[in-house]
Amino acid sequence: MSNLLEFISKYYHWFVFVLLEVISLVLLFQYNSYQGSVWFSSSNVVVGKCYEWSSKVNTFFSLSHVNESLTLKNFYLERQVAQLSRLYADATDDSLAAERIKLESLSKYQLVPAKVVSNSVNSHDNLITIDKGSADGISKDMGVVSGNGVVGIVYMVSKHYSVVMPVINSHSRVSCSIRGRGYFGYLHWTGGASNIAYVEDIPRHAHFKLGDWVETSGYSSIFPQGVIVGKILEVYNSRDALSYRLKVLLSTDFGRLRDVCVVNDKTIVEQATLLEAARDSMRRDNK
Repeated sequence: MSNLLEFISKYYHWFVFVLLEVISLVLLFQYNSYQGSVWFSSSNVVVGKCYEWSSKVNTFFSLSHVNESLTLKNFYLERQVAQLSRLYADATDDSLAAERIKLESLSKYQLVPAKVVSNSVNSHDNLITIDKGSADGISKDMGVVSGNGVVGIVYMVSKHYSVVMPVINSHSRVSCSIRGRGYFGYLHWTGGASNIAYVEDIPRHAHFKLGDWVETSGYSSIFPQGVIVGKILEVYNSRDALSYRLKVLLSTDFGRLRDVCVVNDKTIVEQATLLEAARDSMRRDNK
């Protein structure tokens, strides 16, 4: 206590000075309208800046939710464009109703948004880790897409995470077709640039041109038909000269991949289950 009194007595003139300053400022702003307006204008600017900074921070952290929403919308819109393109090319007045039913079938797909937590693009066997697992309904061999196109296939699953084999993995194979042409092959990555892959086994009688889009064929139990893969850059002969080999610019930017969706297509699962049951039945008949 004695130390406190000694401190106050030693610096009492500073306490008096501060007190008088506070009183003078109160009197100045209370009874002088000009100084009062300047004070409140300045304080409003400071408060406004604080709100602006706070808004920017909130906007930054809300971008992840916006990206998830855009990824979902892009995928649905891409599927609708593919369906509408086929509608425009083939439809007559009598077939419009049937094509509308095809568009309504988009609702059969359940998309699970996920974040990329780990990604590699420089390895020969690249892998991607996402923050959704079996607890979120993810299972092995489900397709993974982004807002721009195909990403890969779920390879391993834990409770809260999944490892995805992207199309830029040397072991990846994805059934593809040339949009609007009806020719099929499979997508294969041979290493090197993460934005280039090749479509193998396109038949020699196929008609197409550079710049045509390559999309998923729908002939597998992984991806629905019409998901963008990339654009044809160059055409080569296969090693045996019996087919074409297409150099494709991938539509997905794997170096900047952040938001993806896992595709749970119940109809594809049903088809795969039925096909496997048919194969089992034939095996039993052959015994």
